[in-house]
Amino acid sequence: MSTNISFKHINKLAIPALIAGISEPILSLTDAAIVGNIAINATESLAAVGIVTTFLSMLIWVLGQTRSAISSIVSQYVGANKLDKIKNLPAQAIFLITSLSLLIIIGTYPFANFIFKLYNASGLILDYSVVYYKIRVFGFPFTLFTIAVFGAFRGLQNTYYPMIIAIIGAVINIVLDFVLVYGIKGYIPAMHIKGAAYASVIAQITMAVLSAYYLLKKTIIPLKLSFPFNKEINRFALMILNLFVRTIALNVTLYYASAFATSYGANYIAAYTIAINLWFLGAFIVDGYSSAGNILSGKLYGGKEYNLLITLSNKLIKYAIILGVVIAVLGGLFYYPIGAIFTKEPEVLEQFYKIFWLVLAMQPLCAMAFIFDGIFKGLGKMKALRNVLLVATFLVFIPILFWLDALDLELYAIFIALTFWIVARGFPLIIIFRKTFIPLSKNN
Repeated sequence: MSTNISFKHINKLAIPALIAGISEPILSLTDAAIVGNIAINATESLAAVGIVTTFLSMLIWVLGQTRSAISSIVSQYVGANKLDKIKNLPAQAIFLITSLSLLIIIGTYPFANFIFKLYNASGLILDYSVVYYKIRVFGFPFTLFTIAVFGAFRGLQNTYYPMIIAIIGAVINIVLDFVLVYGIKGYIPAMHIKGAAYASVIAQITMAVLSAYYLLKKTIIPLKLSFPFNKEINRFALMILNLFVRTIALNVTLYYASAFATSYGANYIAAYTIAINLWFLGAFIVDGYSSAGNILSGKLYGGKEYNLLITLSNKLIKYAIILGVVIAVLGGLFYYPIGAIFTKEPEVLEQFYKIFWLVLAMQPLCAMAFIFDGIFKGLGKMKALRNVLLVATFLVFIPILFWLDALDLELYAIFIALTFWIVARGFPLIIIFRKTFIPLSKNN
């Protein structure tokens, strides 16, 4: 039976995945919005949240690639009707990745001060960054656990339960942010930036518990660790290695962007924090359709349905462009109110409004790039993803950033360089995909 790639079925996968995907940026945006409006040192607190969020995103994206690897392998086995052969793989993958996350906590916790100095943080911003990180980092293993379980659900063509889990987590985080950051007079003291960190950790733990519950109750995949390792563990490890290198390149981009913004001053890093988190939000909205591409391309590839794979890619390109334009238009309509949500500091808003239009303008380009990221992850073509991002980062983004910075373009330099970076990582994937699968579809 042919795989269903109708608009209705794509949306059945994409919309829940979209809602689930925005949970992580919502956690960060909520922290930024609430911390940016506290009565004491709001600009410094907002800057610290931005710096720590950038570093934590790096760690999550590096190790959270288990989701893509698990999803790719599971979906391909679903397409080939051989799911029983890899039932024990997700538990083994989760064990490996959460063990590594504990080592990272041990390795980074004592050196938090040194780490955030590398981001050009100093004074009060550095102090707040260290305080915020030393709490939030304890949610790291729970986040990775949840991400890996979401990968198993995706491979099974199910995005509904991840959506439920993500909604609950986001609601808990938002409520606790208000309660713990601002406090409740006579009951709970205002904890300011510490409160935002505790709210995130509690939400992450809750999501991990719910992930385990739904996986055990609603699927045939166990969480009990068993040996020997599944025969696909080597392919899984190779995928992770390629994605690891790719994500390092991605985070080199984010590191330089954050470090340059910080070097311009507190108002600039605060404005950058708002802009980049809104950029992340746009990316995660598109990730719903990217997830549908990931899920369906893996199944189609496993079932050798190459004609449908080409049709799927054409549909997703169209949806991506439409979605990117809609995001850009909505952002333009609410240009000034959006900034005011996050801060009332006029100097911060001045810098934000200067560059927010660039964030909006690149949304259709981002959408296409992210769609093909998802398709290639579903196909298990991690080497191509690695190579394209290495070129985009080291031969496009960094040279352009340094050149434009030398021209004193400040935040413009960062977001113009990011635009070229997106183009350099998106269009090569489209070309590679079509060169590979159009001939196969003709033979098919």
